[in-house]
Amino acid sequence: MKACIARIEERNPSLNALVHTDLEHARSAAVAAEKAVMAGEEIGPLHGVPTAIKDLFSTRAGWVATFGGIPALKNFVADQSSLWVERMEAAGAVILGSTNSPVLGFRGVCDNALFGPTCNPFDMTRNSGGSSGGGAAAVADGLVPFAEGTDAGGSIRIPAAWTNLVGHKPSAGRVPLVMRPDAFGGTAPFIHEGAMTRTVEDTVTTLRILVGADHRDPFSVDERPGFADVLGGDVRGMRIAYSPGLGVHQVEPVVADAVGQTVRSLEEAGAFVALVDPEIRYDQTELSDLWCRCVARMVLPIIENFRERGLDLVELDQIPAPLLRWLDHVADERLPAQSRDSVMRTHVFDAIQHVLTDHDLLVCPTVGALPVVNGPRGETLGPARVDGVAVDPSIGWTLTYLLNFTGHPACSVPAGLVDGLPVGMQIIGRRFADGDVLRAAAAVERHRPWASWYPARRGGSGRGA
Repeated sequence: MKACIARIEERNPSLNALVHTDLEHARSAAVAAEKAVMAGEEIGPLHGVPTAIKDLFSTRAGWVATFGGIPALKNFVADQSSLWVERMEAAGAVILGSTNSPVLGFRGVCDNALFGPTCNPFDMTRNSGGSSGGGAAAVADGLVPFAEGTDAGGSIRIPAAWTNLVGHKPSAGRVPLVMRPDAFGGTAPFIHEGAMTRTVEDTVTTLRILVGADHRDPFSVDERPGFADVLGGDVRGMRIAYSPGLGVHQVEPVVADAVGQTVRSLEEAGAFVALVDPEIRYDQTELSDLWCRCVARMVLPIIENFRERGLDLVELDQIPAPLLRWLDHVADERLPAQSRDSVMRTHVFDAIQHVLTDHDLLVCPTVGALPVVNGPRGETLGPARVDGVAVDPSIGWTLTYLLNFTGHPACSVPAGLVDGLPVGMQIIGRRFADGDVLRAAAAVERHRPWASWYPARRGGSGRGA
């Protein structure tokens, strides 16, 4: 704990990864954990391990929660802890703070008007990705061993790709999601809870703690697999479909080249790889608009809940313009519009399922572009063009959000550096076949180890060595 706190004090002022800390709690919890070990008491699998939660929908009772840097919530104190906090603390982990996120998670970068952007440890002028970008930067820069990520469109996988981490989005239902006031709001799109780590083994360790049903989630699955057999990374004989853009997305050539080299490492490990694109009839603009509508519908009850508490976030001008535009769009829509969107999601689901009928896995780039340069406080966006084609700067440059329409497990693993900046490869599996996804991730780590790719430890700001 002393080492983590020292690293936070040294690096966080320039990195801006953690936006709230309770170091007094962390120190006392570490002392208590040490005493328990010395006394020979029974301990959990993460006994005394420091970690951090995401300042979005996860809360720890008594801590400030700003839901992604909403200025009007800078003094809002949560009255209960989230399921992620419950399960991690039950396993012995010590939560020392919360990490930066965009407002209500509605963009693939990490920036907001209250706290500003989070910097990328590989180049401090660039963004860490979002929406779990604060946690990703904290893990990549050695502030904590692992951090919480939530994922409604790529929010675990995008920052993992941009910061050289493992970011696993479990199958929908594998890890419970407790949402209120709308317990069913986490299905359109599917929202997933997970962790961002430096190794596949650490991902497996955290996943074992998070899986299993909870009575507050109507869709959680009562199953607790151990994933003990995945770390050997044996993919011999596995059938893998490789899609450079999932048939609809643009990808910068340098990103595609790096991912292509990583795909070859799976072939070298004994897998059979075939070039296959899902047959999706919608273009990338139609699909990114679909995601924006789905998320806006999910956010509406949250805003209404705050309004009932006497805090109108819209009237107080607390909602960024891109999200506000979509909120206005869906506020008065009729049921047929939502039904059409469900049909679109079904088509995407069927296209992914069709590929996975004949293949064990589907792999592709995680993000179509390299990390963007940070803009003014609260104004950073993703790229507006990828490989010369216009895309939605909120989400259209990622290859992640289609899997939030479908609920398939997906994991981003490091796929190399381009000009010193990380690239990620996304591994997609059949529903509840998280073990296959993690087995392939372990194979990549064994054949192309990425531990040496992290920047040299340093203080202050500036580009990483």
